[in-house]
Amino acid sequence: MEDVNSITGHRDLVEGTPAGTRRVFAPDAPPDGARFDPSDTRQARPSTVAGPPRGILRLGHVDVTVTDLDLAAAYYSGVMGMEISALTEDSVYLKCWDEEDHHSLRLRYAPRMGMDLMSFKVHHEDDLADLENKVSRYGFPVERISKGEAVGQGESIRFSTPSGQLMELVADVEKVGTSRPRHQPDPSLGDDGQFARDRIAPPRMDHMLITAEEVGESTRFFMDVLGFRITEQLLDGNGHQLGTWLERSHSPHDLAIVQGANGGLHHFAFWLDDWDDVRDAADILAYNGIQLDVGPTRHGITRGSTIYFFDPLGTRNEVFTGGYRPDPDFPTLTWTEDNIGRAVFYYEGELNDRFMRVHT
Repeated sequence: MEDVNSITGHRDLVEGTPAGTRRVFAPDAPPDGARFDPSDTRQARPSTVAGPPRGILRLGHVDVTVTDLDLAAAYYSGVMGMEISALTEDSVYLKCWDEEDHHSLRLRYAPRMGMDLMSFKVHHEDDLADLENKVSRYGFPVERISKGEAVGQGESIRFSTPSGQLMELVADVEKVGTSRPRHQPDPSLGDDGQFARDRIAPPRMDHMLITAEEVGESTRFFMDVLGFRITEQLLDGNGHQLGTWLERSHSPHDLAIVQGANGGLHHFAFWLDDWDDVRDAADILAYNGIQLDVGPTRHGITRGSTIYFFDPLGTRNEVFTGGYRPDPDFPTLTWTEDNIGRAVFYYEGELNDRFMRVHT
């Protein structure tokens, strides 16, 4: 008889998970040692051969449109605590205090709220040509953006994903440095060396979640063409993917895809260092009258602690901490629809309708 732990994966579940909770490894997951990264050309050679990392590195920046640029900029700088790195006639560029790149969020004025693009960094300039070929062979046209056309970055490529979002890949991004020292505490911040808690002040942007009518098709594109790897997935009763969580940076996820309208942005998320920061963020959001969606709570999927809330113009944000490190031999973890409540909101055990329906 098979070991029950090998079937249910109980050893990897959140402590205190009720008996009967199902989380199983994907049936088609390759055995340990047989995993590969489709975007890494070094995988064709023995794994002991040294060489630079290749392909997508991590999320770079998220670009959204806003109907009130001043209000949006005031919220992201005054409540979230991001720093304005550049202003143009129609846009505000912002970064978190521990990010060295020029920006991680662009707000652009437009008559309607929406998502402009999601930009991911690649390791090297020559990765652009390699990934451009792969996207073109898949059947999507690729646009080259010359150095200087986009504020704060060099040459990039842009293309549509199967679910309709515009995606950008870029290697050369202007480094503006962090605004706080990394090597020692800053005594101006307070007795504990942390920011005064009048703003959330996350150190960095962490991940984003998009919507797709066909989650499986979109997921295959990100895996087969762009080299992402699934850490966790949510399946319906017929085995179809309702949601997938994918990584490139060895974090629980850099990108997630859930079922919904093509082209949608469900949320983008900021990293916080620990649960105390999440709790303090809740106080700051309440003080500023920011509309909460869910939380503070915890996910079953990724095991992260979280709060979801809306900026003043209706785009969903998240603050996130915790989770695990999915090393290259980490197995894909599978949740089933009958336990979707625990999978997404572990404490509550159920989803609210707004969380499923509302997106940008």
